[in-house]
Amino acid sequence: MGHKVHPTGIRLGISKDWNSKWYAGKKEYAEYLTADLKVREMLRKKLSQAGISKILIERPARTARVTIHTARPGVVIGKRGEDIEKLRKEVSDMMGVPAHINVTEVRKPELDAQLVAESIAQQLERRIMFRRAMRRAVGNAMRLGALGIRVNVAGRLNGAEIARSEWYREGRVPLHTLRADVDYGFAEARTTYGIIGIKVWVYKGEIFDFSQVGQEKQDDSRGDRDGRGERPRGPRRDREARD
Repeated sequence: MGHKVHPTGIRLGISKDWNSKWYAGKKEYAEYLTADLKVREMLRKKLSQAGISKILIERPARTARVTIHTARPGVVIGKRGEDIEKLRKEVSDMMGVPAHINVTEVRKPELDAQLVAESIAQQLERRIMFRRAMRRAVGNAMRLGALGIRVNVAGRLNGAEIARSEWYREGRVPLHTLRADVDYGFAEARTTYGIIGIKVWVYKGEIFDFSQVGQEKQDDSRGDRDGRGERPRGPRRDREARD
């Protein structure tokens, strides 16, 4: 199951939290969701050089609070805060309520799966060999404290006529263990030969404090820490023959 579902979606309410936090009735739900998608698309397009990890959106008391997690906060804020003020006005117009924008710096971008994927995509667009880019990303993540990382690239690698998929992994990356803190990121490299997709999984450890989310699902995957369920052992054939 861990190979088929989105690593973040399967852990929502257990060890991951939602990127949008608000309540809405049946009439407003679609409107709020559409506004969130448009705001995220606009911010990622305007701040493509800022290294955006994720964008959190909250709607407290007829206002909106947008938190941007970025590796380069100076690019988002601009000189004397001019750029962020323009963004605040655009976001307010799109959401129809007064908006506040907070900027949070990502201290270790080498451990953020989305930023790692985008970094590899940029290297591939600059015609750097994909194996070198993969190993560089894996080495930097393990050096800064990741317990495991996996990088998967798919497409016309090095301009090959037939598309293929290659991956590189170091350490542990449990996909079934729900308490595992696995960060996932995806990016696309637009090369002259076509689009190359990059997927990154970063394993940062296990979360045992479920006091805030999903207390009842805390022990769902207690059986095996590697995410591989143990099979019941039956009698051996040679033992049956002797009897």
